[in-house]
Amino acid sequence: MSNAAEARRLLRHHRYGALSTLSKKLGGYPFGSITPYLVDHDGSLVILISALAEHSKNIGHDHRVSLITHNQASPDIQMQGRVTVVGNAHQIEQPPVARYLRHFPDAADLLTLDFTFYRIEPVAIRYIGGVGRVHWITMATYFAEKSEIFAQLEKNLLDHINTQQLDFLREFMQMKDVQAAGIDCDGMDVCSGDQFFRIDLPETSSDLTQFERLSTLNFITR
Repeated sequence: MSNAAEARRLLRHHRYGALSTLSKKLGGYPFGSITPYLVDHDGSLVILISALAEHSKNIGHDHRVSLITHNQASPDIQMQGRVTVVGNAHQIEQPPVARYLRHFPDAADLLTLDFTFYRIEPVAIRYIGGVGRVHWITMATYFAEKSEIFAQLEKNLLDHINTQQLDFLREFMQMKDVQAAGIDCDGMDVCSGDQFFRIDLPETSSDLTQFERLSTLNFITR
């Protein structure tokens, strides 16, 4: 598997990171804050932030941002995998609201307030996969191919899995209360109550029919 695919998968495995913006109030000093994020089908990041938040004011002044996430289950912070996304943040005219809420259902209340969706379009990615595994990822290799196919058909495929394939999903996860919340070229997001789990495909897929044969796939969990 390529370093680019590993970096994208590590981002998909986590749900929040440290967002750094350039402070308008402090003359361009980096300003850090914690924010949930969703990795969209192509690999860009979707965030939902308040207009009153300091980072929103900063983005309005300067679109350049970075976001870092890491293997939050590892006790050794120096040895764990981590990814830094450097990019430009812009408001989304047609945000993926339904998809975002499947991953962050509690965010529904925020949509009645002054919260707005932004997309972080990566321009550079720094991936550290472990000791001696330090890479700058080129955008030509990072962005997922045929992501529009998954975006168009994801909802129908989720309905199929959560009905026709639900028994297998329960058996695979060894959980009774479980359902698929998201599908992309790298794998599937599964929720059980307020817990979320990531299931990787062995290889990046460009064919949705693989998920229709869910019971024949050998997923990798982390």
